[in-house]
Amino acid sequence: MKILDRYILTTYLKTFLSVFIILMFIFVLQAIWLYIGDLAGKDLDTFVIIKLLLYITPTLIPLILPLTILLVSIMVFGQFAENYEFAAMKSTGISLQRAMRSLSVFIVLLGVTTFIFSNNVIPWANYKVYNLRKNIAQVKPALAIAKGQFNEIGAYNIKVQDKSGENGEILTNVVIHKKASNGSKNRTVIISESGELKSNENSNILQLVLYKGNYYEEIFSKKPSQTKKKPHAKSYFDEYIINVDLEGLNDVDINDESYDNRYNMLNVSELNYTIDSLYQRKTEAVKNFSNTLYKRTSIARLNDNISPKKDTVFNGDVIDIFKTQTKVSLLNLASNTITSTKQIISTNKKSFLIQTKWRNKHVQSLHEKYVLGLACIILFFVGAPLGALIRKGGIGLPLVIAILLFLTYHFIGIFAKNSSLDDSLNPIVASWLSTAIMLPLGIYLTRRATRDRPLFESDGLLEPLKKLFGIKSKTLTYNTNLLAADSEAYATLESYENIKLIDVVKHYRQYDYSIEYRNSSLAILNDRGITEQELKFGGNLTDHEYEESLRLKYAYEENSKLAFILYIIALILIVPGAILANNGFPTLGKALSITGYLTYGLFFFSIIKSFIDNINLNKLLGKNNLSSVIMFIILGLPLYIIYYFIQVKQINKDLKISEKNRANSNTTETENHIETEITNVEGFNAKLSDYKTYSKFALIFYCTAVILCVLYFVFKNNKLPAATSASIELSAISGFLFLVYAIASSINFNKLYSFLKDKKNSKHMSWTILGFIIYPLIYIFRRNKIAEDFSAEKK
Repeated sequence: MKILDRYILTTYLKTFLSVFIILMFIFVLQAIWLYIGDLAGKDLDTFVIIKLLLYITPTLIPLILPLTILLVSIMVFGQFAENYEFAAMKSTGISLQRAMRSLSVFIVLLGVTTFIFSNNVIPWANYKVYNLRKNIAQVKPALAIAKGQFNEIGAYNIKVQDKSGENGEILTNVVIHKKASNGSKNRTVIISESGELKSNENSNILQLVLYKGNYYEEIFSKKPSQTKKKPHAKSYFDEYIINVDLEGLNDVDINDESYDNRYNMLNVSELNYTIDSLYQRKTEAVKNFSNTLYKRTSIARLNDNISPKKDTVFNGDVIDIFKTQTKVSLLNLASNTITSTKQIISTNKKSFLIQTKWRNKHVQSLHEKYVLGLACIILFFVGAPLGALIRKGGIGLPLVIAILLFLTYHFIGIFAKNSSLDDSLNPIVASWLSTAIMLPLGIYLTRRATRDRPLFESDGLLEPLKKLFGIKSKTLTYNTNLLAADSEAYATLESYENIKLIDVVKHYRQYDYSIEYRNSSLAILNDRGITEQELKFGGNLTDHEYEESLRLKYAYEENSKLAFILYIIALILIVPGAILANNGFPTLGKALSITGYLTYGLFFFSIIKSFIDNINLNKLLGKNNLSSVIMFIILGLPLYIIYYFIQVKQINKDLKISEKNRANSNTTETENHIETEITNVEGFNAKLSDYKTYSKFALIFYCTAVILCVLYFVFKNNKLPAATSASIELSAISGFLFLVYAIASSINFNKLYSFLKDKKNSKHMSWTILGFIIYPLIYIFRRNKIAEDFSAEKK
């Protein structure tokens, strides 16, 4: 074994053992809480409890081992990628498959071992656990009389109001029901004012002494006339002694192992034999059931040799031939026969369902033994490449991803198996379903990690749709063409100084110049001794920030246009589908609705992609993303027709403002011009900070009030009075706070223009009024207006 293989295998095994022991400890603790009701208060030997936990441990392997392999694979390979160990391996020509070779051999051997373990050890452990739990369940609780409730002690049910004394032996207000010996209802009741428990350590007899009470016994009579009189005997006593024999109460053999025919106690050969027997039993049961129904029809007793002739005189119903009394008898007989037949069918249906569930549990148990070993291998090929892709080791993110994946895998298996118990789903398919789902995921992740591709790529899904709808991709074009040397434009460039030419080279896109202007400027600078390499080192060759902004803008336009088309198509399909489904065309309506919802899913995917492009563009432009998020939530998903046009217009405006800011930053003259327009920069900045604070709080409370108001109607329609009351009260409080902060932000917004020379905000009052209704839009408009009036160059 090479050093690299030994290093990878050793790292994996150390983490594997640590995680396996931790998970085993957690699941054993969970098992203790699960069985605490069986163990509590039964005075069991410590050895018995330890033995039960040891027997339970192998039965937890089907849960712990797949989770351990998945989690450890993500952790180890994520750590390798995070620490650039994979990068070092790839630099020496070692691929991911080569790095996984030693672990793949180990996992395959582990899978084979797991199958052997599940075929031999787990059935034995289930056999031990089931019998031990059955025996423990038969053990009566240790003798303890709790006050205020009935306590079963031997043949008596005892209830006391209170206990006192050093050991709780003095009892107050004692009520005793004596059990009947023949299994009938209790007929004897003893009530006393007080009592005392007396016992001896060397004796198995518990003595209960009662003081000052009554003894009631109901007298059973076979004569109904006597029963109506409710005969009983009643006697009074000053002292009454009851002796309870404790010797036979806990006479249970803990080591009894007489039960051995459950499906989870059998190995593969035993399960195959049992399943074959169960299917034979099913065939025989169906055959017997059909014979029973056939015999009840009395067809077998009919004489087939009789050839009845049609009566030419009587043309009525046969039943009319008989007399009324005979008719009634025949109809009653037929009714009783039908009722009894239906009862037989109902009883056999329940019996067949029970047999089907029992048989399918055996089939599931058989295939689970094979599935467990294969699942370990598949989950390794899910976790290992996933860890290499997310490039994150340790406990944090890998633990979250592993738990989510395993819960998905586990719950799919549980739902499928539960569905297969009544033959709704084939039990073999149900056993393999979750593993079969993980198999293509493992292949996909392994291929992505091998090719060094990211985890998800949306282009593979969106690009065909863009081509289908004719959405052309915009790209930044580059070429080496020059302006004609004798052209007026070239002469103009030659008249520029070097600083101006460098500005053209770097910002030619902002000036709406073609690539020929840039190339010609580079040629002129090169003739003047300024090379392209010098411009590159000085950061003057390309405006990377602006070009990245354009790239994101183009990407947003493509994805948002696709989302707009998909949104329209989804509406066209969903609305008519709902109308048709409610007007007598359920099949066509359902088909249109399903297609519409699938289209809406594609729309959701594309709008998320465009939203991510928008967020990245805002970060690049130095804008706050809070308003974009709020606009996306309020308008993006439900009213995309409105959101699309607003957002496209806003992005174009932001880019123009950004262009102006860049131009202003390059000329001191413009800076001085702007500074002269603001009379008090320090006061303006303070007031602007106040406005931003108030406006953000107003926006938060507005959204909170709207959400709570919507929840109020939801809770009201679902008849949740407490939630309804709370939501409307919180909505009112949020609305009041919104009004306070909205008014404060409006006042500060108006005061901002007092710092600007010859500038009036004519829309202040109308914006304030509209802000009480559609504050998010007013928030965005005011923010853009501030950026435009105070940051851009005035023309």
